Amino acid sequence: MFRYKIDVFQELKKHGFNHTRIQREKLLPAQTVQNIKAGKSITLETLNKICIMCKLQPGDIIEVIPTSEEIIKYY
Repeated sequence: MFRYKIDVFQELKKHGFNHTRIQREKLLPAQTVQNIKAGKSITLETLNKICIMCKLQPGDIIEVIPTSEEIIKYY
């Protein structure tokens, strides 16, 4: 499980990528935009794009939070 550490769209906007530009230039698929808004998972490819667009590292954007089951299984 993970959570977003930042408001992804606010960060994209700071770097000149508003919703209109993202849609017009097809930088991110509409479903991906909806997933981010809903706090759902994204692909590593999408995370990579966002990192490049915002000049950030993955750890600046998301934080991994293990579930109770994952803690029992992997720790």
